Amino acid sequence: MRDGVIEVSPGRFRETFGRYFEDFEVGHIYEHRPGRTITDTDNVHFTLLTMNTHPAHFDYEFAKNTEFKKPLVCSPLTVALMVGMSVSDTSQKAVANLGWDKIRLSHPLFPGDTLYAESEVLDKRESSSRPEQGIVTVKTIGKNQDGKIVCTFERTMLIWKRGFGGADD
Repeated sequence: MRDGVIEVSPGRFRETFGRYFEDFEVGHIYEHRPGRTITDTDNVHFTLLTMNTHPAHFDYEFAKNTEFKKPLVCSPLTVALMVGMSVSDTSQKAVANLGWDKIRLSHPLFPGDTLYAESEVLDKRESSSRPEQGIVTVKTIGKNQDGKIVCTFERTMLIWKRGFGGADD
């Protein structure tokens, strides 16, 4: 049987995702794949769905007069994609996200760019009030197809310990 699968009854298998608290090691880096090419439609839909009315994200004529000469990907879309890309590695077995810190947007991202992400485990500790859970902090880095860092942030999560929670039910 391959990793990431459990046998739930004879001849019946279920794919599993994520890591329990015990599986995290400070300093480990998880490369999240696949990458995601951001389309113009993704950008316009997200921008308008979230009521971000800045024309730099959806008005090509306006964008031509900016220093970038074309629309920018809406920055919360970049963060949301990076979080989503990291879920199966970092928070599939989370109870809750506790916070995002130090969000930095260091290079523009444009429709047509492909976003890749990776997360490094910065810290882990036992929860003082929930013995069946622990707290993990990761730093996630987003890069474009050329390897330029476009965004970084730290995220802290409450994670189930092995044998607790319903993550594998």
